[in-house]
Amino acid sequence: MSELSQLSPQPLWNIFADICAIPHPSYHEEALARHIISWAKEKGLFVERDGVGNILIRKAATSGMENRKPVALQAHLDMVPQKNNDTVHDFATDPIQPWIDGEWVKARGTTLGADNGIGMASALAVLADDSVQHGPLEVLLTMTEEVGMEGAFGLQSGWLQSEILINTDSEEEGEIYMGCAGGIDFISTLAVTREALPAGFATLKLTLKGLKGGHSGADIHFGLGNANKLLARFLSDQARELDLRVIDFSGGTLRNAIPREAFATLAVAPEHIDALRARVNAFQAILHNELGAVEKNITLQLEATTGTLAPLCANSRDAFLNLLNATPNGVIRNSDVAKGVVETSLNVGVVTTAEQNIEIICLIRSLVDSGKEAVVSTLTSLGQLAGAKTTPKGSYPGWQPDEHSPVMHLVRETYQKLFNKTPNIMVIHAGLECGLFKKPYPEMDMVSIGPTITGPHSPDEQVHIASVGQYWTLLTELLKAIPEK
Repeated sequence: MSELSQLSPQPLWNIFADICAIPHPSYHEEALARHIISWAKEKGLFVERDGVGNILIRKAATSGMENRKPVALQAHLDMVPQKNNDTVHDFATDPIQPWIDGEWVKARGTTLGADNGIGMASALAVLADDSVQHGPLEVLLTMTEEVGMEGAFGLQSGWLQSEILINTDSEEEGEIYMGCAGGIDFISTLAVTREALPAGFATLKLTLKGLKGGHSGADIHFGLGNANKLLARFLSDQARELDLRVIDFSGGTLRNAIPREAFATLAVAPEHIDALRARVNAFQAILHNELGAVEKNITLQLEATTGTLAPLCANSRDAFLNLLNATPNGVIRNSDVAKGVVETSLNVGVVTTAEQNIEIICLIRSLVDSGKEAVVSTLTSLGQLAGAKTTPKGSYPGWQPDEHSPVMHLVRETYQKLFNKTPNIMVIHAGLECGLFKKPYPEMDMVSIGPTITGPHSPDEQVHIASVGQYWTLLTELLKAIPEK
């Protein structure tokens, strides 16, 4: 039995433990999807899937509530797979190992998947708990949200019967979300040439690690270090002076997670090795001075290694390092409309090296389409200067706030009555699927709520236990308070 079985409310925590036990990173959600479908059929619920794999479950209204407006509870099936460097874990086959640390639930060395596993568990718990009062109810579980919102993009009109949608993917108890940023991926591909390794050169691996990482939207304003950018900064300053030959560069694993680690394989003349070591140590001291308040464990490590590729020629090395070093990162602009919210941001998420090219993958987010377009223009110009091929792709819309939303006002009133305090009405600088749902369901009234989750998209992810209880109370009381048609 899971350690989580001691927590309340049940069955939410038991269902979350079951979710953790079934691997479900993006593109590997099928086992979890089959489990949920089997579970729903055993309970005699209507369940079906659409052409992209989204799951829809329906439950009839509680007796006497048949005339209430139908509601859809929505979550996504996949989780972000991130682990600590010293953790042995295969997300495609190994279960997540949740554990209780005081007021929080965490995972051992990996992301927890509370984003969006707790929301998914809450929706399924409503289906399982016949004491929860509600009108006609639907639960929509979407596919592959974390790497491109594929389920939301594929959602067809006419499938849902609900007039109201409650998204369960926000991450701060006491805040009600009524809008979110849109986004677009941007890929720069730089063709490179290589040359023979000079005789006598040593091959070294430079590692930058120990950064916190985090959600590239919700955490982008915290000033966290981006491993790709920091390593590029160091190398662009030192490559020419020390005649560093770059063999390989890699960093980050997901475009929507702030990179925690980056690696460069270098070839160095013997007479420059001591100078390189000294400058690595000096740069680490600089980073501790600049970022030590938020990044307390920054480490740079230089060690002997072997390279399988020839080093980049000088022109390719300089073009790559200049492009990566010049690429903007972090907050681009704060919103003038939603005070305290980032309007436009950019995360330099993933850098990979192949024999003939280097690829840089960024995720641009903005509350306004023109903000996305401005950053796309900037990156396109940088790519042209460096001679790189640039490809913007996968654009998705933001969720335009509606201050007159009836369900938003109902959530606020219900929260005030339950907890005797006024919740914050917020716009989140992250991608929620609501903006995409508005295309097939333009008249649907939407809101997003959830418990407190910190460190999403990183191994520091944790969910606050008490806030899950408050969220559950709000959700169940809200379902009871949904008005008649």
